[in-house]
Amino acid sequence: MKYIIDKMKYEDWEEVKEIYLEGIKTGNSTFQTKAPSWKEWDKGHSSECRLVAKEGDDVLGWAALSPVSSRCVYSGVAEISIYIALQYRGNGIGTDLLKELIEISERNEFWTLQAGIFPENRSSLLLHKNCGFREVGIREKIGKMKNGEWRDVVLLERRSNKVGIK
Repeated sequence: MKYIIDKMKYEDWEEVKEIYLEGIKTGNSTFQTKAPSWKEWDKGHSSECRLVAKEGDDVLGWAALSPVSSRCVYSGVAEISIYIALQYRGNGIGTDLLKELIEISERNEFWTLQAGIFPENRSSLLLHKNCGFREVGIREKIGKMKNGEWRDVVLLERRSNKVGIK
């Protein structure tokens, strides 16, 4: 499979949104129940740290960073989102996207990346750990699904050795 990693553009949004909706349907990717509008999504994500994996015009997966706080002391801390289309999982796309996003994040002065992942999402946990994230802890019953089920989230982080505290 030949694909490229490129900066996400507005023109990619419909496919990005469809991949996100696939993740929502699994019940193990996010607490969200619907995809936001482009305007909402764009406002909540770093404009410099959003990527797509594409084969031709087809988006295979995406990754992006969201600042965790507007307070200046947390300016270098971001939460990662990464989603791969169901039919393309297991092909290394997630690894390539995450490694590239880490490089871009460091060029943009992010020193800590964090991820909150459901414990049942073993492939995502493994992906993050293989890319240098470590488990910080488990946030027990941190959020409630639409069906009323309370869910735990594994909190992972990756500290840069290039920016921030060395």
